[in-house]
Amino acid sequence: MRAWQVLSRGWPRTRSLARGVVAVIVPAVAVLAAVPAAAMVAPGAAPASGWGRYAAEPQADVRGADLVDASTGAQLWGKDASVPRPMGSITKVMTALVVLQAGDLSREITVTRGAIRYVRRKGASSAGLIRGDVLTTRQLLEAMLLPSGCDAAYLLANAYGPGRPAFIAKMNAMAQALGMTSTHFTSFDGMPYPTEHSTYATPADLVRLGEQAMRNPLFRRIVAQRSYHLRATALHHSYLWYTTNGLLGSYRGAIGIKTGDTKAAGDCFLFEARRGGDTLIGVVLHANPTSNPASFFTAARHLLTWGFRQI
Repeated sequence: MRAWQVLSRGWPRTRSLARGVVAVIVPAVAVLAAVPAAAMVAPGAAPASGWGRYAAEPQADVRGADLVDASTGAQLWGKDASVPRPMGSITKVMTALVVLQAGDLSREITVTRGAIRYVRRKGASSAGLIRGDVLTTRQLLEAMLLPSGCDAAYLLANAYGPGRPAFIAKMNAMAQALGMTSTHFTSFDGMPYPTEHSTYATPADLVRLGEQAMRNPLFRRIVAQRSYHLRATALHHSYLWYTTNGLLGSYRGAIGIKTGDTKAAGDCFLFEARRGGDTLIGVVLHANPTSNPASFFTAARHLLTWGFRQI
């Protein structure tokens, strides 16, 4: 058997979305209806600034960011938190959320030639799935969220649409249901289609998405793992998947969530960490990798360390 190893703003505020458990109910009609794209903020819009109650701002060389106290909903810091930007594979958090709401996680899905061709044609990140293997939905969620497998995302979207266009419509419907009013999806994995900027969200919307996803116990377990080994069976080969989240195991309290990058999105990272009774969730979009190729992890570390000192 073959084994795959894939390393692959304003003043502080309280958000209107309840921080408790929120049940998202998307009517069948709304789910299947495409949602119009949210209007993009005009280029050159003035950045949010001024964090009056804090003595010093954290250092983060990014174009967009948001940092929130997950327990209270208070924003601790932000940078252009209401400006929509592409976010790369952070998109897969919404893909996972739609699948998890649909359920039937033991459903068996066959790896198709189309999924493998899609990854090769796009030059996309892959979980190394092998044509003909039969994996469950739960296993494909591991393949999508840890090594950021676009092949796994392709299969899940096809199965749970059914078909990719119908699945993307469900993603947009859920975004609206969650109050992500400045978010629009045209892909299930964050890859450019039809252009790099066609899938976008604000940092504030992505934090809201992350909060909702982390309320799901299975999602939380998956994104907290540093690796996942799927042993070979009569249905599939052996796979070994590693997370792309460089904070897991290297930053005390890190518990998720998802990285992303494309040419237009730059390096992006939606993250959460818990220390004692305090939990922080944040996102950085388009980190500057000029001096540090892992700049999005560096930015997240700085924001989290600063944030824990404020609460």
